[in-house]
Amino acid sequence: MDYKATAEAILEGVGGKENIRNVMHCATRLRIQCHDESKIDEDKITDIEGVKGVFNAKEQFQIILGSGTVNLVYDEFVKLVGGDAAAAAPAQEEQEEKKKRSFMDYVNAGVKTLSDVFVPIIPAIVAGGLLMGINNVLSSPIFNGMTLVEAYPALKDYSTMIDMFSNAAFTFLPVLIGFSATKKFGGNPFLGAALGMIMVHPNLLNAYNYHKVIDGVMTQPEIWHVFGMQVEAVGYQGTVLPILVMSWILAKLETFLHKHTPSWLDNLTTPLLSILISGFVCFMFVGPIMRIAGDGVTAGITWLYNSLGALGAGLFGLLYAPIVITGMHHSFIAVETQLIADLAKTGGSFIFTTASMSNVAQGAAVLAVLFTTQDKKLKSLCSASGVSALLGITEPAMFGVNLKLKYPFYGAMIGSAAGSAWCGAFHILAQALGAAGIPGFISMKPSDWPMFGVALIISMVVSAVCTLAFQKRAQAAAKPVEVDDNTVTAIADGELKNISESTDAGFSGKGMGDGYVLFPSGNKVNIYAPFNGKVTLVFPTKHAIGLTSNTGKEMLIHMGIDTVNLKGAPFEVKVAADQEVKAGQLLAVMDAKAVKAANCSTEILCIYTAGDKASDEAVGKVKAKQVIQKF
Repeated sequence: MDYKATAEAILEGVGGKENIRNVMHCATRLRIQCHDESKIDEDKITDIEGVKGVFNAKEQFQIILGSGTVNLVYDEFVKLVGGDAAAAAPAQEEQEEKKKRSFMDYVNAGVKTLSDVFVPIIPAIVAGGLLMGINNVLSSPIFNGMTLVEAYPALKDYSTMIDMFSNAAFTFLPVLIGFSATKKFGGNPFLGAALGMIMVHPNLLNAYNYHKVIDGVMTQPEIWHVFGMQVEAVGYQGTVLPILVMSWILAKLETFLHKHTPSWLDNLTTPLLSILISGFVCFMFVGPIMRIAGDGVTAGITWLYNSLGALGAGLFGLLYAPIVITGMHHSFIAVETQLIADLAKTGGSFIFTTASMSNVAQGAAVLAVLFTTQDKKLKSLCSASGVSALLGITEPAMFGVNLKLKYPFYGAMIGSAAGSAWCGAFHILAQALGAAGIPGFISMKPSDWPMFGVALIISMVVSAVCTLAFQKRAQAAAKPVEVDDNTVTAIADGELKNISESTDAGFSGKGMGDGYVLFPSGNKVNIYAPFNGKVTLVFPTKHAIGLTSNTGKEMLIHMGIDTVNLKGAPFEVKVAADQEVKAGQLLAVMDAKAVKAANCSTEILCIYTAGDKASDEAVGKVKAKQVIQKF
């Protein structure tokens, strides 16, 4: 694969360098913010080598490239657009955005912040989690009540070393978060890492041993007497909230000091004062408060899961995939890390278990489509993305196939709910992080493997069965109706009236001919062929389609009023000029919500342009493909 060529093609597809406002990437997706989204050519980008799917969310055009590939394409893309575009959005535009922000904008901004902090450190956390899984296999009773280490003593030292490797990322978690979060908040990441090191210094009582009975004695931390206060010398191993808040404070403090310190003194005093002040603030105020808050969040989530059991787990499983669409699942990383880091209290993470159910459900839905579709391009996409989803990477499956077709996504949601409910009923919790899917076995207790395996099977089978059922229903709905050549059917669901009722004087005066006006229902309007015939023209702006019936009747279907000015953005045409069509065949999809947002009417005109007359009886509520006139 030529990564430079892919980057160049993507840049051309999003409207060129001048249209790029900001670009970044996560584990699998290239995320681009554009000045003018109407310049984005989604179809063109979808056909680029390496692109597994595209979608738009939270003012970001996201291109799914897959793990590893996205990094290489991003590097080439940054070279093309320049480092400034890759760094951040222009300050002026940021200020304009802040003025317009709603409550949900702030929620999304918070989620994005957590995502930006945790996504870079996921590899370290996953590596530690997988090592925990390997150690679980070595140290859990498998053979007649014996562990592998007990059965094979030669493995003891290997197990000890792997245990140490696995704990490192969680023991020193504040160092990782301190580096990443301080960088995100605009401070020196190395100062953030240094603060994290202070919070887990060996001279402090290890947080895992806090108020713990060791050799019959309750551990007591050393007490510091500072500024008239008594401060416990306890570390923050495995915690998340204290270092997150302190990283923000450190970054803001450093920025303030840089601004108000003479340049000749800045390099000397700013790092000194930043660490000194932050350290005292951490141990005296923020740390203890955030430790209690973090413990409270963990305890609350654990209580909620244990209390609701199968019902709660099933509901979470049902909603997990929609949450992934919004990107809010990244905020779970903080909670999940805390759950895994405090296994003694929590028992493990139900979030990882649910993610595994959702991932395999998405994969099973795609594979169901694979074995039933006749579309060669779709088959190719399904084969790769389906297996990928089963192994834990769902973006190509979810955004490339399931969301586009819709019915597989719904099937996967139900499958995820079924598998998650099973896990909730038997309290199957992950003991480590890793690849959520079939590889998730390694993150579970060996004793839970059978039930986890059953849950995966339930999730996949239910997902596949529901997908096939929904597919048959969708195909039946899309299938052209069997009518003769003298029959005209309704083109969409809605309120049908004579064209004289149109809000546009040019059409209501019947200057172009008699016909109907349909006021559609719903935000996404499927528009179907009204008779058997042929497509004579498709306007370049996609807002109008001309048809001629097999008996010579001519009709112009005009979608919306003044929508020619929208340049095709709200319309997706499914046919081409000179194509034969049957009554009830899908012609186009209109985004009625987008049309309304542009202050245009959504009414659809069906005009007989060759002098034929509309039936006076064809008025009122109609369903798509319903017979409205006989000639």
